[in-house]
Amino acid sequence: MHLATFPRFRSAGVRVILICFFCVSTLAAASQTSPSAPNPDAQTPGNTSTAQPQTAPSQPPSSTPPPPTAPRQAGGQDPLGQSAGGDDQESMFVFKKQVEEVVLHATVVDDRRVLVPNLDRSAFSVFQDGAPQTVTSFRREDVPVALGIVIDNSGSMRDKREKVNQSVMNLIRASNPQDEIFVVNFSQSYYLDQDFTSNPNWLEAALHQVSMKGSTALYDAVVASAVHLQNNPRLDKKVLLVITDGCDNMSQETLQEAARRLQRSNGPTLYAVGLLGGGMSSTGRAALQSLADATGGVAFFPETLDQVDEITRTVARDIRSQYTIAYKPQNQNTKPAYQSIRVEARAPGYGSLLVRTRSGYYGEENAR
Repeated sequence: MHLATFPRFRSAGVRVILICFFCVSTLAAASQTSPSAPNPDAQTPGNTSTAQPQTAPSQPPSSTPPPPTAPRQAGGQDPLGQSAGGDDQESMFVFKKQVEEVVLHATVVDDRRVLVPNLDRSAFSVFQDGAPQTVTSFRREDVPVALGIVIDNSGSMRDKREKVNQSVMNLIRASNPQDEIFVVNFSQSYYLDQDFTSNPNWLEAALHQVSMKGSTALYDAVVASAVHLQNNPRLDKKVLLVITDGCDNMSQETLQEAARRLQRSNGPTLYAVGLLGGGMSSTGRAALQSLADATGGVAFFPETLDQVDEITRTVARDIRSQYTIAYKPQNQNTKPAYQSIRVEARAPGYGSLLVRTRSGYYGEENAR
């Protein structure tokens, strides 16, 4: 599997962030050495995924790509931070892995497919590989989300993007003000046109960074976006919204590799919108459906562009109405490569309840 990174940034704002980080890092390094002998070996960070939203630039993105940033490995490891912390932090990391919880974000609907957002902890039962698990934490309030918006930028989207952008902006405006959102436009290549931010104006500008040409490297864009979400440690709840009108015909990644990346422990929930009437074949529909189902998301296939607006509003409500359920898996030292998950819900006054969450996950050592 090739490195899942964003090779180029078209946002002038990212260049400003890189310059700011260069200055801050240099000052920090100098302050740790003798005032009369600055440290010539001080390193400066080169990736933007750690940028805080308030450091984002005031101007909208431009079409000129800045220099590429330091690549990340497919496993989400940041080479800039591997040596920090010493032996104490390494020991702490091993300890955390031994007590790692699995966090699920679950949506519950009744037999009429109406959201059921008011259940308590006792309504849920969690099973891993068929064995009941003990729920260690439970939340049902709206929590901030790290959201990646990944939109097809190929030539077939030329007459669709305006309405798609308007619909996506409705989702953004309905988001929690503390959500952190990034925008990826993709065709035969993928571009991070806006890194994590809560500023709707910057996000809207990124949505209009379109070229409308080339093929469709959907799986590459999904994998890179999933890695980028994983590298944001500030928010545990992670979501991808993918919008396309065609089938993948350009990726180095495969559908199986994309699914495996999404199904890492505590990976994102994926919502997919497959626009019909273009190059969306039954194979493309099946691929989007499988990616969404495996992560607890939903795949939508609207027949008209007018339906996309209601779909994005539905996704916003879905995200805001999810339960957060965590458990510590039993027998972690003997668990297989893939663990299946099933969550059930029962409550007085309700008939059959459907719980939508991820169907399973790969452990970190088996996720590549």
